[in-house]
Amino acid sequence: MGGAAVDDEPSDVKAPDGGWGWAVLAGGFVITGFSYAFPKAVSVFFKELIREFGVGYSDCAWISSLLLAMLYGTGPLCSVLVNKFGCRPVMMVGGLFASLGMILASQATNIIHIYLCTGVITGMGLALNFQPSLIMLNRYFSEKRPLANGLAAAGSPVALCCLSPLGQVLQTHFGWRGGFLIMGGLLLNCCACGALMRPLVGPKKPQNQEMQAVISAEKKPKLKKKLLDFSIFKDRGFLVYTIAASIMVLGLFVPPVFVVSYAKEMGNEDTKSSLLLTILGFVDMFARPACGLIAGMKWVRPRCVYFFSFAILFNGITDLVSSQATDYPGLVAFCIFFGISYGMVGALQFEVLMAIVGTKRFSSALGLVLLMEAVAVLVGPPGAGRLLDATHNYMYVFLLAGCEVTLASVVICLGNIFCIKTKPDDHDPSLEKGAPAELEQLASLPKESLERNGDMTEGVTTVMEDGKRGAEKN
Repeated sequence: MGGAAVDDEPSDVKAPDGGWGWAVLAGGFVITGFSYAFPKAVSVFFKELIREFGVGYSDCAWISSLLLAMLYGTGPLCSVLVNKFGCRPVMMVGGLFASLGMILASQATNIIHIYLCTGVITGMGLALNFQPSLIMLNRYFSEKRPLANGLAAAGSPVALCCLSPLGQVLQTHFGWRGGFLIMGGLLLNCCACGALMRPLVGPKKPQNQEMQAVISAEKKPKLKKKLLDFSIFKDRGFLVYTIAASIMVLGLFVPPVFVVSYAKEMGNEDTKSSLLLTILGFVDMFARPACGLIAGMKWVRPRCVYFFSFAILFNGITDLVSSQATDYPGLVAFCIFFGISYGMVGALQFEVLMAIVGTKRFSSALGLVLLMEAVAVLVGPPGAGRLLDATHNYMYVFLLAGCEVTLASVVICLGNIFCIKTKPDDHDPSLEKGAPAELEQLASLPKESLERNGDMTEGVTTVMEDGKRGAEKN
């Protein structure tokens, strides 16, 4: 078992699928909003930063890229900290870091200061909130997990709808320095969200059972708990997912970062241009929970990987078509379709990862996937910015992003067909008798994935055997 973040999860506690889980979901909603929307929303300040420091657009794009790189690249570190201290304290300290970075950046005298303060410090703070919130969400929800992931993921577009126009207003009235300072104050809300992450507590056992448990625990040799389970790289499904996700991230975040400047380049005013991100976020807001509902259907959930592949392909084609946009209505149409596809990807990405690796190894898998994606995040937007500086044409930026995302769709689809999918003789006929979608999904995974899922796999096997006995009796 990979123990990357299993600090406060009793092994005998069933996910409540509700109760305090809705408060955890609310906290995850806000954290996801800040984590994903902030790197995009900060782009409304780029024009003033270019004027203030005399730098190019590719230099400013490093701010968004560093924020995302810290969010992704510190995944293993977050896993270790959560394993040692727990989700709640890590998130509250992360909220302080996120706020401090923006406050310090408001006093910056050159672009390097902003890289260090906004990119590194604020990025680290958001990372210390993002991963623990996902871990807690997946502890509190099981049957309703696709819906919960979709609702939490909707925090990103909701925050984008608010932060993008808010940033424009703050810049107009207080300048970019005042805007950074106020944004830093807003990020303190991460501390309040962290306080909601109450650890799950197991049911109280009778006193004699407690004494027996203590005695047996003392007799057992104490095994050193793994901080990260690197053996997960032997899982073919995990490898395919990681490669595809890394390619996807190269182009996924590029269009939202550049679309505002694209509109300004066409001669549109600043407020009208920033409205594009609001439109994108508004569509994305409804696409994520809707996609979560669809993914939870019993005939879709076992095929979630293919659904995810379709969502990525939809996003890539949207980028390719939008590269031919020549006016504001064309960009509005792009934001609508991009919002739908982007919302689908956002709602499915962690649900698919959970389906591939299982609950027990999810925390290790999440940290390692984020680390692999960090390199792509660090290269994507700055690379697109450099391409823009060289060509002075946004068409090539959107074409490049579309090709990268489309390639990721092909990789995960073909990988699922040839590498992940089990052979026909591995298929259990009991699944055809109406077994739950969760069991069908697990049965479609490779044997090595199931073997490493411990108790979870044993439970699935027991249910399948019971189903067989019932069928024989009938």
